[in-house]
Amino acid sequence: MRQIGSQISWVSSFIVMIGLLQRVSSARVEVSKRVVGEIGAGLLVLVGVEKGDAEANVDRLLERLLGYRLFPDEADKMNLSLCDIDGGLLLVPQFTLAADTRKGMRAGFSTAAAPEEGQRLFNLLVQQAHVKHTQVAEGVFGADMQVSLTNDGPVTFWLQS
Repeated sequence: MRQIGSQISWVSSFIVMIGLLQRVSSARVEVSKRVVGEIGAGLLVLVGVEKGDAEANVDRLLERLLGYRLFPDEADKMNLSLCDIDGGLLLVPQFTLAADTRKGMRAGFSTAAAPEEGQRLFNLLVQQAHVKHTQVAEGVFGADMQVSLTNDGPVTFWLQS
């Protein structure tokens, strides 16, 4: 905690796993011109893993992905979750989300998890998603992927666990 003038500012010392959610009508991932993951209506989630992320971050991110209310109800209010609509969940590893872009003209990646740890935590997220949700697809960690989507709304949120 740091005091600035008469205000108190909390300095975050914990690391968070990143999920960039996009509500979609459809989405798919291709690797070498072959579809490796595809969903209809639901969520495309780009997942970034930072140094210090752990299993608890995976659990919290998945809880938020499945329960975050961003789908319209009968009154056209964003009150329904992915589970409420039984929508698809497409998880795509996105190393560049963990980039440090605060200065300069080129991103730094010292804040990103090491590739082995990033892959381990991404795979754990996918594995747990398959246990807790019926429609789950995923991209390929470390692959050159082509991601296609039809953004619904558009509705896009940046979640941190």
